[in-house]
Amino acid sequence: MIRRWIIFGIGILCLAIFLTGCEYDPGMREQPIIKPHEEPVHHMVEGIVPFGSSEEIYRKTDPKILKNPIAYNAEAVALGKIKYGMYCVMCHGIKADGMGSVGQSFNPLPTDLLSSKVQQKTDGELFNNISFGQKREPALATTVSVEDRWKIIIYLRSMVDS
Repeated sequence: MIRRWIIFGIGILCLAIFLTGCEYDPGMREQPIIKPHEEPVHHMVEGIVPFGSSEEIYRKTDPKILKNPIAYNAEAVALGKIKYGMYCVMCHGIKADGMGSVGQSFNPLPTDLLSSKVQQKTDGELFNNISFGQKREPALATTVSVEDRWKIIIYLRSMVDS
C-alpha cells in the first residue's frame, strides 16, 4: 500500500515539474529578436543632408562623372585582389571571365569583367554597377565598403594592363 502511495506521489511530482516547465514564459516577448519587428521603421525626413559616408550621394550622382578616389598603385591592386577574392571570385571566377564556381549554375553566365564592353565603362559606372547591381548582379553596397569597391575596380583594371 505504501509502495502505491510513493509511486502515486512521484507521478504527481513529475506531472507538476512537467507542467511548470512547459509554462509560457512572458520574458520571451522581451527578446531583442522580437522587439525590432514591433517598432515602425523610421524614414529619413525629406531635405535632410546626410553626413558621413552615404550611399545616397553615389546613387544620385551621374556614374560617368564619379572619379575613383583611390590612387592606382601596387598596394591598391593587391588589396583589390584580396577583396575581389572575398566578394567576386565565386561568380566571376579567378580570371574574371564569368567562370566562377557559383557562377557556373547561372544562365546566362556572369559577365566577363575583362571584356571590352565592361572595360570601356568609366570607374564610376563600374562602381555604380557593383554598388547597386545590374540585371542579375546583386547590389553590394551594403556588403562591401566604399573603399573596397574602388579597390576592386583598380584590381580589374590591373588585370587588363598586365
